[in-house]
Amino acid sequence: MASKFHNLLREQIANEFGAMQQYVAIAVWADASDLPQIASQFYAHSLGERNHAMMMVQYLLDRGESYEVSAIEAPRNAFESPLDAYKAAQAHEVKVTGQIEALFHAAREENDPLGEQFILWFLREQVEEVANMDTMVTIAERAGDNWFDVERHLAREGGGASSNTGTPPAAAGGAI
Repeated sequence: MASKFHNLLREQIANEFGAMQQYVAIAVWADASDLPQIASQFYAHSLGERNHAMMMVQYLLDRGESYEVSAIEAPRNAFESPLDAYKAAQAHEVKVTGQIEALFHAAREENDPLGEQFILWFLREQVEEVANMDTMVTIAERAGDNWFDVERHLAREGGGASSNTGTPPAAAGGAI
């Protein structure tokens, strides 16, 4: 019988690829809206989501588990404003946090210390991801209709790159 943890991890890989696509969609919307700083932030964020998926793939392979690439849900492509885009990303990160927590609980229930250890890095990462999106929602709310205030903020402060100092898991095919 398959491990609940491994099955949830397979589902999470699809979720991470879905997040990658969603962040590409936000980046393309921002690019088309002449918001290059927001676009750059989300293009970079999409690569992070891809890397998360590939870390999970590598973990399954290292544990002798199978993985088959599956279809993902189509992303949302239209946004009313930077605030709308950031709120969508924020909601997504909160949802992913719950998914990662469920993975941790499944590993613990199955007495899988290797699974627990693997997921701890992702739990730390989610704290940062949610905090970064919370900040960007606040910045976008303050900017109101002046979208270029968000652009100026990103140009000055950066896009909230991860500071998770723990060693990330290896990614299948290498991280980009």
